[in-house]
Amino acid sequence: INTLASMVRYHFLLALCRLEEIVNSPKLPRSPFSDMQLIQRTDMTAYRTSILGKALLPLVIAVLHSVNNQIAFGEITTKLEPAPNSSFSIVVIPDTQRYQISGKDSAGANPIRLSNPIFESWTDWISNHIIEQRIVFVSHVGDIVDVNNRDQWQVARRCMDKLHGKVPYGISVGNHDMTGEGNSKLFQEYFAKERFESFDWYGGCYEIDGETQAVSVNNANSYQLFEAGGMQFIVLHLECNAPDEVLKWASDVLNQHHDKRAMITTHMGLGPKDRPVKAEEYFTAPKGRMTWTKRHGPRGNSPQQMWEKCFSKHENIFMVCCGDQSRTQAMRQKSIGKNGNTVHEVLSDYGNNGLRLMRFIPSKNQIKVFTYEPLAKELCQTTSIVKERDQHQFTLQYQMSTD
Repeated sequence: INTLASMVRYHFLLALCRLEEIVNSPKLPRSPFSDMQLIQRTDMTAYRTSILGKALLPLVIAVLHSVNNQIAFGEITTKLEPAPNSSFSIVVIPDTQRYQISGKDSAGANPIRLSNPIFESWTDWISNHIIEQRIVFVSHVGDIVDVNNRDQWQVARRCMDKLHGKVPYGISVGNHDMTGEGNSKLFQEYFAKERFESFDWYGGCYEIDGETQAVSVNNANSYQLFEAGGMQFIVLHLECNAPDEVLKWASDVLNQHHDKRAMITTHMGLGPKDRPVKAEEYFTAPKGRMTWTKRHGPRGNSPQQMWEKCFSKHENIFMVCCGDQSRTQAMRQKSIGKNGNTVHEVLSDYGNNGLRLMRFIPSKNQIKVFTYEPLAKELCQTTSIVKERDQHQFTLQYQMSTD
């Protein structure tokens, strides 16, 4: 009997080794058996030809592979489950610059259709899962377009129209959404303040009396208000490299709403600390809060300056969301404001690897962050740039419960 048990155990472990080869494919999470040293791979030939091995392998695979492409080990799953009743969610849309041209005119010269399938799929998914995922707010980190022209803005407007009137949302203006001097005229044409003023969740935007230039005004910097889980929230959407006068306005708004829990979305945030000189430095340079700018010339503030001049001073701020850095892609850091408050700074710029869903669970004082790709209908486990799963699926601690 002992000999038979040893043989079964031996072949079961061999089956697990074979399973590791199956599970460790690019489309599945990293296998929990990747570090297994119990069996040498040279035994696989004998295993494949053994009667017991052939019998056990399908059984092991059937047990370990659940339906809907889930892996049961370590709570690793590729499926996004519905939000529990005690929770609520905020969706963060990363940069949406992947526009596609298809078709030609009769002369075969001019493109006749511009689309953004990824952007469209994301807003479709959000619209269709507001109830299931208990989505209370949507935030776009900016770089809504790739090229600042009306053709792309028309597509962007069509994508965001899927959310309009269904869920509160705000948009940060990215560097691709404005000129070098900070003129965001086209953004303001398609997402002007008049589009939002009828909604009770729309707080307002930065304005200058008598301003004729389309710099920073007319919803380029805005704030939204909503309630969820018995808590009051304010979300500020600030343009890329917001100048001093915008930061002063933001501080005034935060002081006015000091009793609300505050989030900031702004385009530039985390990435290479110093401006890269060589292309490879976007990948290899030390990362953190960036100290350089892209827009507004000498008036523009770097992410580090925005932190020092505004964000760090307000104790109700608990999160700063950003995008911009596709070659950093996913990153987060925990900072402490001048009043001792913890601020989670979170970067997401995934291209086609997914959007972010932040699930607030007040009873546990947790924010569970999921990176999810609606087109593939699966959670992101790894990317070519950021291998670690815990940079894509993770939990933030945030005090919400008074118990």
